[in-house]
Amino acid sequence: KPRKRLAASEKYEVFVQILTQQATQREAAEKWGVDRSTVISICRTAKQGALDALAAAVPGRPGQSAEQAELAAARAEVERLRATVTEQAVALHLHQGKSSWD
Repeated sequence: KPRKRLAASEKYEVFVQILTQQATQREAAEKWGVDRSTVISICRTAKQGALDALAAAVPGRPGQSAEQAELAAARAEVERLRATVTEQAVALHLHQGKSSWD
């Protein structure tokens, strides 16, 4: 039999039905005309997507993807290192400037 492709909204419906125990995996597969392994894959993907979204969310801020959160953290680290290098350059300049007067 030909493979049936479900739309994203249909996949979400499958996931919700399984999550809320309105249907078993077998029942959902029969209802939507897909293989049981497809239902399992939909549920696994939806769960991982939800976990990724929750992990990226910072309270009080709009949600970010894992990649966006990692990029923001890297930029913050670059700025922190830039400030540290600047502070050290000023301290070295002052130290060398004082020693030349002695």
